[in-house]
Amino acid sequence: MEYRKFEYESDAIKEFINLPKKLYNKNTNMEDAKQMKKLLLNKHILSKYFHLDKFLLYNNNKVVGRFCITTYPNDEIAYIGYFECIEDSNVAKFLFEIAYNFAKENGYKKIVGPVDSSFWIKYRLKINMFDYQPYTDEPYNKQYYYKLFLENNYKVIEHYTSRRFPIIKDTYFNGKFENRYEEFRKKGYTIVSPNIKNYDKVVSELYYLITDLYSDFPIFKNLSIEDFKEIFGDYKKIIRTEMIKMAYLDNKPVGFYISIPNYYNKVYHLNILNLLSILKLKKNPKEYVMLYMGVDRNHAGLGTALVGAIEEELKKNKLPSIGALARDGKITQKYAEELVKEHYEYVLMECNIYD
Repeated sequence: MEYRKFEYESDAIKEFINLPKKLYNKNTNMEDAKQMKKLLLNKHILSKYFHLDKFLLYNNNKVVGRFCITTYPNDEIAYIGYFECIEDSNVAKFLFEIAYNFAKENGYKKIVGPVDSSFWIKYRLKINMFDYQPYTDEPYNKQYYYKLFLENNYKVIEHYTSRRFPIIKDTYFNGKFENRYEEFRKKGYTIVSPNIKNYDKVVSELYYLITDLYSDFPIFKNLSIEDFKEIFGDYKKIIRTEMIKMAYLDNKPVGFYISIPNYYNKVYHLNILNLLSILKLKKNPKEYVMLYMGVDRNHAGLGTALVGAIEEELKKNKLPSIGALARDGKITQKYAEELVKEHYEYVLMECNIYD
């Protein structure tokens, strides 16, 4: 076996992008090839925040693995991401040794992953529930990847869950949701779905809330508001405003809940057929994915009211949903627990670099 560390060579970029196409089928390939090419060429909107070292692995002149190491200024952690590998322990061992030696030679204290460069792009390793087609924004990977990481001195440092909810019946009643909503309404809070015409204003409000509320996540890095707006600007094309909730007190944003229809992986592979399918699903969703939720720390209990507002929309639409990627220890893992049908699990892992 051998490896190649590359920069901007077109043949290497093509090989890097083509590997997932060989490992996944058309329904499980979650990589946006156009975005991946921008990242490899250092032309992505977020590329200015980090440095990317790119590697390909070969066996008998055939690509059998790939990964990148992302590094940030003034950060002693190296992040391994864009990880793909055939199901072969020897290939994986070779791959992880390359990553380890690179990190050690460059003075990094540990490797954390999988992290595709940024909190804002993709991170975490899926470890169960592979029978379902991946949902939009799900970190998806081959089932054997967890074993490969564990075999190569990586340990779990963070655990996350997504929860699958059935259609909420009209007869379902949660007094806590109702009482909390009424309690906050009487205090002067409002919970509304934004007008699409005000989308840019709402994104600005989200920037300050998310930057504060997610800042304690292990790989979180700040963005400028301009870059945040560009990233979240894309959501405007796929959201349904009734499933976006903003909470205000005295016209100040204090909480949010962001959901989108489940487009599966169609949004990452744009062609005429998928565009038509996206338009159809936007008009008539089959399922919702609840992506982001947060409440200003000075407004404890408001989250329950926000969940109640979303629950009413789900009841009205008679659709199932997925509450996506809640970090262990966060209250969002407990909302409407009695309704949960199944749990997805994800982990973040690390490997210490020893002197």
